[in-house]
Formats: sequence, C-alpha cells, structure tokens
Amino acid sequence: MDTQVFCRCGSGLNYAQCCGSFHAGESKPVTALALMRSRFSAYALHDSGYLLETWDARVRPELIDFSKENVDWLRLEIGGTKKGGANDAKGVVEFKAYYVQDGEEYVMNEVSQFVKRAGGWFYLDGRVKSIGKVGLQANRGRNALCSCGSGKKFKRCCGAD
Repeated sequence: MDTQVFCRCGSGLNYAQCCGSFHAGESKPVTALALMRSRFSAYALHDSGYLLETWDARVRPELIDFSKENVDWLRLEIGGTKKGGANDAKGVVEFKAYYVQDGEEYVMNEVSQFVKRAGGWFYLDGRVKSIGKVGLQANRGRNALCSCGSGKKFKRCCGAD
C-alpha cells in the first residue's frame, strides 16, 4: 500500500505512520481505541491475518474469508470509549462503520469490548446496535470523496494517474 495514503481508520495520519506499523507487526496498539481503529483498517484492507491475531483466542474464529464479501468499508466514526487506556485491563469502544454494499451506503453502529492480555489488546466481542442505509446512494465516481478518508476527491487522491 502507498504509505502516503491517509489511513482508513480516519486518524488523519498516513497509513505508514498509523495502522500500517501495527499491521506490519512493528508496534502494538497501546489503547483499545487504537486497536479498534487498526482493526477497521484491517477489514478495509482484507487483512485477515491481523484480524485473527488481534482477536481474543478464547472466541477467535478459525478463519475470516473475504472472498465472499462484497463490502467496501469507507470510514469510521468513534462514538465514545470507556476505559481501554494504556493502564487498563478492559475497554469499550462505540463506533459507526460506514460501508458500501451493492451500490448503496450503509452504517453499522456497534459497541465492542476489548481485553488486555500479556501486554497486548485483543478484540473480545461486539454488540451491533443498528445497521441501516445512509440517506443517499453512495457516489462512487472520480469526483466522489476518496474512501481512504483523506477528504480529497478520489481523482486527486488514490485515483490520481
């Protein structure tokens, strides 16, 4: 991935300075929120290895198969956190994840729980509060906002020639 592209997690940093270092195994998230953001980016990039690695082993699925997924994850909005700091053992993050499926934009609101074990954060489980269509159909053309979260038009960002 181009390291100058903004990270999908919505931090405003480029991928290499943000979730890219987690995905490459160069560093670990120090908060539940940082893990949440990095997992969203991993979903957007279909990085099943990172997702499985950061899932609590007691509840982790055997595999994640993206071959049947027809979803393009667009952006992440954090609604709030409870605990989950560097010195905590548990944390909760509420978020909204926006995605496009079959040409229409949806939003999923979830509350996720995280645990810290052996100095690292892991996803434990989540409760989906709601899933629904976003008011307007997503504009996926070259003049649409880029899905990387940069705030630029696609043609001036990831779609630049």
